[in-house]
Amino acid sequence: MDKFVINGGAKLSGSIAVLGAKNSALKILAATVLSDQKCIINNFPFIEDTNIAIEILRDLGASVDVDKERKMVIVNPATINKTVLDPVLVRKLRSSILFAGPILARFGQVQMNHPGGCVIGKRPIDLFINGFEKFGAGVDFTEDGFKLIAKSGKLKASNIFFPQITVTGTETMMMTAVLAEGKTILNNCAMEPEIPALAEYLNKCGAKIKGAGTHTIEIEGVDKIYGSYFDVIPDRIEAGTFVMMGLLTGSEIKIENCNPEHLGAVLPILEKAGAKLEIGENYIITKPSQMKAVSVVTHEYPGFATDLQSPYTLLMTQVQDQSIVHESIFEGRLFFTDQLNSMGANIIMCDPHRVVVNGPTKLYGKKLTSPDLRAGITMVLAGMIAEGTTTIENIYQIDRGYENIEARLQKLGADIKRVTS
Repeated sequence: MDKFVINGGAKLSGSIAVLGAKNSALKILAATVLSDQKCIINNFPFIEDTNIAIEILRDLGASVDVDKERKMVIVNPATINKTVLDPVLVRKLRSSILFAGPILARFGQVQMNHPGGCVIGKRPIDLFINGFEKFGAGVDFTEDGFKLIAKSGKLKASNIFFPQITVTGTETMMMTAVLAEGKTILNNCAMEPEIPALAEYLNKCGAKIKGAGTHTIEIEGVDKIYGSYFDVIPDRIEAGTFVMMGLLTGSEIKIENCNPEHLGAVLPILEKAGAKLEIGENYIITKPSQMKAVSVVTHEYPGFATDLQSPYTLLMTQVQDQSIVHESIFEGRLFFTDQLNSMGANIIMCDPHRVVVNGPTKLYGKKLTSPDLRAGITMVLAGMIAEGTTTIENIYQIDRGYENIEARLQKLGADIKRVTS
């Protein structure tokens, strides 16, 4: 298996471009199933998760052409000839649940295993099953998953209230509703930028969706969804990660091709902590800053993104004074701090949702293992500021969300290389 070897202390300079958002591209790939016409997707991120999603489409029978040089994917779903998702692929990708709604809506039935993927962020399958049942689907549970069949051959509109705000749940039910008969109303919806982006694409394809990006979404069912073009929005989590990288290394770097507005509360909190940032319409420049500790509570968008909690926790180990990081979304997402402590950090875990970070502390290179995607990239950043050499194993988790990350960091001056065992 591959690993990263990082020699810390390198000063960074230059610019780095933000690529297309993983969490947007995955939803568009699933949405293409609703149509029997071609969809052209631009600014596509070729990472582990999106590559698996492409394989799921191909296994279903769709034709998928990729052009990595032009960052383009062309999907022709007209040739889909099965409604059973490959269990091996499903187990590799938590977001595979996104395919269930579109397949059910278009073909009237779907069968799949329980999705796998990253251990962080797993949600009970009941939320999705209950939603599908409200659209008029009958459910039969299998040993490893479930089978759904539209009872009357076609789904019926419904009113759905999400008991907890869920991005994937909002997107899945929105895609399921576009071909259902009547008007569907979704309440307590997530508002992340990827949701209105998905709605914009579906509306271009003939859907009738109002309110995406608010807590209430209305979908008037239509008879047919057409093909169209889609430009994947910039990855706000990658942008935020690079901003914190610049601050951690005390470097002036320009983060290009991003949308600063999509970062919500992140930039104001960083500025409150003393970060010097030049923020433009589609770029952010980090500058060497004297920062102070500021406590944070993660929250659904536009609050402080849970996916940026781990690099922020690392950042707080390098600033003066004490802060509390409260992870309110996912239990266990702070467990990675044990590995930061092994490098010299002083982080005290209060409970699975809260840690006290004491700074500043000097970090030293260690042998680490990436437990998940966001903690993994944080360990890369930790290795970049640590004294000595850091080795990070299980970097498959990092590859799930960051395309060719070592080459991109090398261009900034980082001393990082990929080593194949």
